[in-house]
Amino acid sequence: MKHAEFAFPGPLRDKLVAAILRGEKTSTTGLVAEYEKYGEELPVVGERELMIDSAGVGVAILETTEVRVLPLSEVDLQHALDEGEGDKSVAEWRAGHTQYWQSAEMRAVLEDPEFTVDDTTMVVASRFVVVERIG
Repeated sequence: MKHAEFAFPGPLRDKLVAAILRGEKTSTTGLVAEYEKYGEELPVVGERELMIDSAGVGVAILETTEVRVLPLSEVDLQHALDEGEGDKSVAEWRAGHTQYWQSAEMRAVLEDPEFTVDDTTMVVASRFVVVERIG
């Protein structure tokens, strides 16, 4: 079973996993570039993944319910709200995600020290539900 890992291990992942388990986070956004870098297939509706916490432990099974590949400029307010991170607007959501995607950690993962996002950056906007809690 594929693993669902949100952010890098640490405080942000812990916050996101907790929000998912509380039912506050039901969507997520990833970079197409990251999928390509790892040679990973994009998520598929109906696919189930084991959500991993910061300790590397599986804590829930998630099922993908929607997948959209679109330019960053087309991410809508409902998707941003459903990410469950407290953003009240697309602009707030985008600022936080831009900071993350342009972080030193993400640039290292992508092996591109000058990686930046803009309106045309392709992203994968997906929705999911928790189908089983573990532990």
